[in-house]
Amino acid sequence: MIKILDARFLTTAVEPKGYPTSLAPEIAFVGRSNVGKSSMINALTGRKKLVRVSNTPGRTRTLNFFDVDVERDGKPHLVRFCDLPGYGFAKVSKSERAEWQSMITTYLEKRRDLKVVVSIIDAEVGPTPDDFQTLDYLQNYRRILVVATKIDRMPKAKRKPRLAALAEQLSLPREAVLSFSATEKLGLDEVWEALLGSVKG
Repeated sequence: MIKILDARFLTTAVEPKGYPTSLAPEIAFVGRSNVGKSSMINALTGRKKLVRVSNTPGRTRTLNFFDVDVERDGKPHLVRFCDLPGYGFAKVSKSERAEWQSMITTYLEKRRDLKVVVSIIDAEVGPTPDDFQTLDYLQNYRRILVVATKIDRMPKAKRKPRLAALAEQLSLPREAVLSFSATEKLGLDEVWEALLGSVKG
């Protein structure tokens, strides 16, 4: 049984000296712009407005850190979420894009407290070239959990076959791809169980 006790914004950062000091295992969220990353974090934390949900893709331009107090089977845990800028859609200059890339790769490669990266894929759209590139990169550095979001947009009978197809496309075991819907609150406990298993494992 998963219960959210509290969730709060901590800080933003663009370089290591701005990262929060170590107190909790960290979970990073990556995905293309408009994939539902902000909505997913809000749903997981039980807060409607913890992360701003924007209609403009590419709005997140810093590393945003949040602390979450969660209880599993009566035992409390403190975990830290890091919301990374989305990739793919943002209309920015090449120099700004290069700065983002440096900011993100520095965090992913150097952050000692980072335990697992949640790679968010649109269940309906499937993995894009950017998703494949990101996953290939992450496999060299971090434990990955793939979550197929917006699953509510698909008929129930097509969801399991779709997840199996996504796992095959990504060359992952079927159980390595979890389904999620922020709209219908589907997959909340399953994702939390996987995350807590990863940070404690």
